[in-house]
Amino acid sequence: MQKTLGELKASKAVLNLIGNTSIIKLGNIVPASAAEVWLKFEAGNPTGSYKDRMAMSILQRAIERNELAPGDTVVEYTGGSTGSSLAFVSAAFGLKFIAVFSDAFSQSKQQTMEAFGSEVIVEKSHGKGITPELIKRMKDRASDLCENLDAYYADQFGSPDATLGYEAMGQEIAKALDCKLDIFCASVGTGGAIMGARQGLIKAGATAAKVVAFEPAQSPFLTTGKGGAHKVEGVGVGFEPPFLDRTVLSDIRTIDQDLGFAMCRRLAREEGIFCGASTGLNVAGAIDLAKEMDAGQRVVTLACDSGLKYLGSHIYT
Repeated sequence: MQKTLGELKASKAVLNLIGNTSIIKLGNIVPASAAEVWLKFEAGNPTGSYKDRMAMSILQRAIERNELAPGDTVVEYTGGSTGSSLAFVSAAFGLKFIAVFSDAFSQSKQQTMEAFGSEVIVEKSHGKGITPELIKRMKDRASDLCENLDAYYADQFGSPDATLGYEAMGQEIAKALDCKLDIFCASVGTGGAIMGARQGLIKAGATAAKVVAFEPAQSPFLTTGKGGAHKVEGVGVGFEPPFLDRTVLSDIRTIDQDLGFAMCRRLAREEGIFCGASTGLNVAGAIDLAKEMDAGQRVVTLACDSGLKYLGSHIYT
């Protein structure tokens, strides 16, 4: 017998663990003369990623609209963090989840999705890394699955529910810092996190904060219109991010991926903060901004996910 929405909500206590993550002021790696750099520690979410917020938003709202019910199948193409979050939330709601994944991404992410009972279909990268061509193949495979299985497409690159899921993140930042921040910055995948957090900041009253976007220098689509192969999972997708509103950005900057990987290791060894590749990119960019600002000003960025997902990758080996 299928559960009603009320029964589903009553049984999803584990999903209440999403959000309300800590915010940390970096101390050891930021020059004393620079602005303060604060890190919203999204690795504190259940799967160790801010994507839990988005997955919860998409699936719960779909259930509330009667577009999904327990036993239904959800499909998404993913580099693994979104997939892990969708696998987790699907398991809590009694949904089936199929992920279109690739061997260009961390093997531990595939293992996480499978641990939650999800099916993972792997598109081969043929050793070329994360490329626009690979992303297109993954998207096409997911589209075919949805059509053939009559499955629900989570649509992380199109659903407005994705951006809504990140608004609370901005509200939490504003509350923790009493709305006193000068720049909010983050690397961009779909654009949902940076735009959703910005909207949350505005709703909470932090209207003065400028917004700066980052992308890997190896895939500078936002700044040059041309993507490329890179190794920063979850960002630099090689096409225009569907949720990104360029008109609200103060700047878009490229950060070399190797500087981001080195920053991951520095964060772990010098700050005790263990995070993934996009976080390294974020912090490297945030420190660059902080050096251009006055002492006492504040830059806030995101620790997108946990370094535990990357232990078998090039970052920590």
